[in-house]
Amino acid sequence: MIAADRPDRRPARLLVVMADGAMTDLPRADLAKLFGPGDLVVANDAATLPASLHGTHVPSSEAIEIRLAGWLSLADPRRFVAIAFGAGDHRTRTEDRLHPPPLSPGNRLRLGPLEAVVDRLLDHPRLLELRFLGNRATVLAGLAQHGRPIQYAHVPEPLALWDVWTKIAARPVAFEAPSAGFALDWRTLQSWRRHDVGFATLTHATGISSTGDRALDSRLPFDEPYRIPEHTAAEVARAKLRGSRIIAVGTSVVRALEAAANPDGSVRAGNGIATGRVARDTPLRVVDAILTGVHQPGESHFELLRAFADDALLVRASAALAAHRYRTHEFGDSMLLNRQPLDRSAVATPGDVRWNPPFAQLTRKASLPT
Repeated sequence: MIAADRPDRRPARLLVVMADGAMTDLPRADLAKLFGPGDLVVANDAATLPASLHGTHVPSSEAIEIRLAGWLSLADPRRFVAIAFGAGDHRTRTEDRLHPPPLSPGNRLRLGPLEAVVDRLLDHPRLLELRFLGNRATVLAGLAQHGRPIQYAHVPEPLALWDVWTKIAARPVAFEAPSAGFALDWRTLQSWRRHDVGFATLTHATGISSTGDRALDSRLPFDEPYRIPEHTAAEVARAKLRGSRIIAVGTSVVRALEAAANPDGSVRAGNGIATGRVARDTPLRVVDAILTGVHQPGESHFELLRAFADDALLVRASAALAAHRYRTHEFGDSMLLNRQPLDRSAVATPGDVRWNPPFAQLTRKASLPT
């Protein structure tokens, strides 16, 4: 597949995968037309932190990059779980980056205007608990002044912070952008409001997508805190009561809603921690469809999609995405995947793709069956 290499906001594409396996290729602008009265779209309003910090490992005087990767407490912006890299920057593929200097508890790091201490190593030489020195205001100011958005080699030009904020970004708690939300714009939200499509938000501290280490990557996603407002929980309950669909914008929303799910498909309001993975055998109690980016087998985001569809359908969807040159990664194209009754015995070859007629020829019922 083709990696989207810049946040150019050019017209993007949307692959709609129906519950019956039929697929439709649309301009992403048509997202505004896909849902009906009573449907509820839930998005992640987390803003992205400048979570990449370059500096010096004081004991060795060697260069180091720290990527903040998890909160120890949302109330305390001085303590994080972090991933360490050696000299270099995002232009080198993450898996090819140099290792950091040997780290030990008590080591000091000089990160621009900030100083930090390695409190402990977390059973991997590059995974650590980090504590910034100074008060809350000092740390937040230092992050804003010196930190950069986490980025990867497929985007060669340095990103500005506003490049990784969605239109609905609010509290800065995410380590990487909740990038499915890049599909949303004010025109789409306005159209949904005019047509009585519900829209609600939650805040989920989206984590990192790659560590460059196969063993560490296998642990992703890390535990991630979330907050579901009372209003959002009430909207989910109302949608379930009337038999309407819940559409999650991004894997982070699926994690939060399913972590907070009650047996009846309603969700608990308040703060929580999303632990473990949503994957192939995870029963979905809340979400009926997911709007997501273009993910490839082996990625943790792709594994989550296996809760929505069997492997045969995902093979066909991946083949369609590749054949029609959809762009991957955070600034790429999108897919709307409707949950299907899962048949784990289904098999398909990559060429077995069934396309629907163009969108203009589809009725509402045929476009998105309930």
